[in-house]
Amino acid sequence: MRIYSHKTLKEFWDQYPDARTSLEMWYEKMDENTYETSNQVIKDFKDADIIGNGRVVFNIALNKYRLVAYFRYKFHAVYVRFIGTHKEYDKIKDIFNL
Repeated sequence: MRIYSHKTLKEFWDQYPDARTSLEMWYEKMDENTYETSNQVIKDFKDADIIGNGRVVFNIALNKYRLVAYFRYKFHAVYVRFIGTHKEYDKIKDIFNL
């Protein structure tokens, strides 16, 4: 998958160093694979949840953080739409349009 954007992940792990290993693993797995459906993503990321409208939420660093990604399967692209703490994630009002 083409991932947009690594810079967002790096900025986050610079602020929250305990997320770095999990985010690097997430990035590496995304980079190595080409997913055609959300169900394929879930097979590789057992603790992720499909939330609809091309979005999948991933638990990062043992569920301390959340990452919401928007997939454009046709173009083999994934966009990091949100990364933050669980508390910040809970404040999102319209997750389907992130």
